[in-house]
Amino acid sequence: MRRGTRYGALLGPLLAGGATPDLVTRAARGLGLPERGRYAVVVLGTPVPDAAVAEGPDVDGARWWWGGAEGSPGGAESPGEAEGQGGAESPGEAEGQGKAEGRGEAERRDGAERRGEAERRGGAEGRGEAERRDGAEGRGEAERRDGAEGRGGAEGRGGAEGRGGAEGRGGAREVAVVLLGPAGPAGAAARLRELGAGPGGVSPVVGSLAELGAARRLAGTALLTCDPGSREIVRLDERLPAALLVSRPELSTRLLAEVFGPLLTLVPAERSLMVATLEAWLECGGSVGRAAARLGCHRNTVFNRLRRLERLTARSLSRPRELVDLVLALDVLRLSSAPPGPGGGG
Repeated sequence: MRRGTRYGALLGPLLAGGATPDLVTRAARGLGLPERGRYAVVVLGTPVPDAAVAEGPDVDGARWWWGGAEGSPGGAESPGEAEGQGGAESPGEAEGQGKAEGRGEAERRDGAERRGEAERRGGAEGRGEAERRDGAEGRGEAERRDGAEGRGGAEGRGGAEGRGGAEGRGGAREVAVVLLGPAGPAGAAARLRELGAGPGGVSPVVGSLAELGAARRLAGTALLTCDPGSREIVRLDERLPAALLVSRPELSTRLLAEVFGPLLTLVPAERSLMVATLEAWLECGGSVGRAAARLGCHRNTVFNRLRRLERLTARSLSRPRELVDLVLALDVLRLSSAPPGPGGGG
């Protein structure tokens, strides 16, 4: 596996999307990669383990290039940013810049004097007012955040995703380009799990370096489907329904409110018990007996909880279309808050 600022500078324009054909050709030459091949992109939500970028032969014939963390030097950037780094100014540009600086020098001096006088007069009053304003805003922001989380987290998550779309949850993310081996994306995901990486998303296969921008966006969407706080590595093709949900956060929030609205009004412990029972029933293929064994309670307890869930949501587990509503709402709830604790007892 390979990593370095040189790789990041070459991969950045490709991962940003919209790279021109000549830029793709230059990047392929600099990286020693074929322009056409079976590629995938990996996006990690946490720093990549050192073992994942250690020098040495890649596993399963795959070849990895880590482009650095997004939002950091050497990370994914726009084609214009990559091409503009280190570029020489033309004589006309330099002359124009010099004239502008000359004209503005006197204005900057005068402005600085006026600002200094204003600051001396305002002094402590300005600072005190700013501190009071910042304090009030900080308290208000904390209250708004707590309120959003108390509603189940769906609206808070929807706001963040509305701003960033499928680009990821949290801060800087690590991005890698993989020239796939025989095992394909599944092999790449398995390799990352072995190295203790995660959470992470793996894109579907694309056929050329020019398609890496689209692959990066899809890998970022896959990352969004990971359980909060988990270390799982998921492939987009394994999470398509959940990927649709995180791609449209405003609809996800609406779905959760429409399907699980009455359920979300229950006290947290009771809500967690109901959700855990539904999850166990689904994971056990709709078997009440196996779900009861998993939860450590009587099968009649599971049956009664499921009947109550149907009443609360006005949806039947025996009607396929209504079951789809419940499963999708469960995915939204899973992605918007910490997973509920295991159910049990009577």
